[in-house]
Amino acid sequence: MVANNISPKPRLEETENDVVIVASTYVKCDGGGDALGHPVTWLDMGEETHVICKYCDRVFKLDPNAAPGGHH
Repeated sequence: MVANNISPKPRLEETENDVVIVASTYVKCDGGGDALGHPVTWLDMGEETHVICKYCDRVFKLDPNAAPGGHH
């Protein structure tokens, strides 16, 4: 049997130290750190209240006080 090398996405509570509160359901992530970051990627929460970057595992969490339709 071949081992599956795909690691599961971290749960939100596992990454609380790298949570960014945002006012929009559509966010941009570049990993921070200028040249040490990753390619710019746009993330869409859809109907969820958070999204996790596939490159750096940074969590973007929708501000509960954000205006409805916080998609810019």
